[in-house]
Amino acid sequence: MHKALLFLILFLSAQISQAQNVAESPNFIFILADDQGWNGTSVRMIENNDLSKSDFYETPNIERIANNGVVFSNAYASAPVCAPSRYSIQFGQTPARLKMIRVGMNTEHINHQEKISIPRELKKINLNYKTAHFGKWGMDSTPEAVGYDVSDGATKNVDGVFNYNSNKLQWSNNEADDPKKIFSITQRAINFIEENNKKNKPFFLQISHYAIHSDILARGTSYKKFNSKKTGKIHDNSGLAAMTFDLDESIGLILDKLEELNLENTYLIYSSDNGSVPIITPRKYYRESYNYPLSRGKWDATEGGIRVPFIVMGPGIKKTRYSETPISFSDLLPTIIEIAGNKRLKNNELDGGSFKDILNQQNKTVKRKTEGIVFHVPYENKIALERAHSAIIIDSLKLIKYHDNNEINLFDVKNDLSESIDLSKVFINEKPIKTKTAIRFEKLLDEYLSEVKAPKWQPGITWKENSLKTINSFH
Repeated sequence: MHKALLFLILFLSAQISQAQNVAESPNFIFILADDQGWNGTSVRMIENNDLSKSDFYETPNIERIANNGVVFSNAYASAPVCAPSRYSIQFGQTPARLKMIRVGMNTEHINHQEKISIPRELKKINLNYKTAHFGKWGMDSTPEAVGYDVSDGATKNVDGVFNYNSNKLQWSNNEADDPKKIFSITQRAINFIEENNKKNKPFFLQISHYAIHSDILARGTSYKKFNSKKTGKIHDNSGLAAMTFDLDESIGLILDKLEELNLENTYLIYSSDNGSVPIITPRKYYRESYNYPLSRGKWDATEGGIRVPFIVMGPGIKKTRYSETPISFSDLLPTIIEIAGNKRLKNNELDGGSFKDILNQQNKTVKRKTEGIVFHVPYENKIALERAHSAIIIDSLKLIKYHDNNEINLFDVKNDLSESIDLSKVFINEKPIKTKTAIRFEKLLDEYLSEVKAPKWQPGITWKENSLKTINSFH
């Protein structure tokens, strides 16, 4: 009897504990813009640095998030283009490990149905979690295959109005009542929030906007507003300004709904899938990109291509705070899971680490399986650098390696945002000698790419379509 009673007490205690955890499970809303640069909002990404915000765009609702949360000054998309970044978000792995490094490549080697993912891991913590993805998916397979309950399907740029074969249509300023489906996506998100609040169900909601990717579309009132406003030196396109403003208006609707429903136990994360396009014609090519003072832009693993806005608000997060700790999209999955279940995932194939303690001001570092954050662009892109390259960031230092001739550059990206001062070599008797730091960083980068058998650059390899099936070329 004594043992049976003890077992009953332990069982009931476990049930009560689990019920408490279920009741306290937080909600998560992740809003992901498309092609919005690090300085593409009116929020300073670096405290007291006016160059780290737009000199033309207006985003008062994104400012609301920043005023109630923490701004990550050194946050990175996992790739300078959309699809690899979106894979990294869902699976907590780098594009190099996933062997998914560019838009349009074959992904039959990825088991979408069985990989660790954000929705699947949340449901392990609490079966009551409801998960949804609205807007641009930008991945092969479907959101449901990755574990989502509700979605808009396997949507891509074309579903948000994108004239792939017409630059004129892409970059002409056009009006629409629901530009890039911004407001219809937001309404579905609000319906999802209301439904799960009514049922007292915790939820994870990803809102992936087509904006501000081309085609340039905005409401007529927004165009009128920015056509009559003096342009900035860096940002001077009224169409992008108007579309950014419309996007921000939709974010305000989400924030208002959270306040209306008193959903205080909700984390809201805001970011962009990669940096902004560097220029729109007729601006002189790359004289000064839209990402200035960051170098270059989308398509390259330079700061302009991979450093993105990243802001988090939620319960227990001190208002109006900045963090200089480098984080990346592969850190999202472990962070969300630790917040939801108070546990750190132990998986040798996860590249990300949790930044929960940074949100709570308990730590300033992120513990990952391997040192540094790795970026891998092993192909030549004619609208960008046109050189295959990889990069690694550790603290404030960043090494870029070009695969055509093994050239390396080392930059202090805290004090040299434009990546203009190469620290990789010293000159002795006019001969360049690699610095010890450059040697160490290059070794770490090479070892990582070899360990994960990352796609390896060779002349002529594009990694598009069925290239993984026909070309066996890995590190």
